[in-house]
Amino acid sequence: MTINFKVNGIPHKTNAKPESRLIDVLRNELGLSGTKEACGEGKCGSCTILMDGKLSLACITPVIRAANKEIITIESLSKSGVPNFIQKAFIDADAIQCGFCTPGLIMTVKKYIDKGGTNDREEIKKVISGNLCRCTGYTKIIDAVELAFKYKDEDKTTT
Repeated sequence: MTINFKVNGIPHKTNAKPESRLIDVLRNELGLSGTKEACGEGKCGSCTILMDGKLSLACITPVIRAANKEIITIESLSKSGVPNFIQKAFIDADAIQCGFCTPGLIMTVKKYIDKGGTNDREEIKKVISGNLCRCTGYTKIIDAVELAFKYKDEDKTTT
């Protein structure tokens, strides 16, 4: 069975078994290693992607669910190797330690900002509550999200 889908705007197809995990197809077939697998049970958020605009956990998503859908991964955010404003904020706020949780966190934050989220610290804590980090604690991550809002606003003033 051929399964067609788009990843980061590019059409792809796979002949993987329908029950194959989406994360395996992304990483092993498409070479998109930015999406990380930590728990493999959908509990840590490291594998978070966007599928048709909704947050999705690639480690527990069968590839058949991606049929005819648009998938956005962490690789889509930087352009020509230049980090986008969210990635830059995480770097500048020193919110990256081992980096394993970072792609999932950034995709979660992207969705939050895209849907019109606010730069409210308590709201940010709720939004990232499904993403586990074992290195930094969460203060620097929350600082990074606040900084991302600032960078986003600065981008608007220069364009």
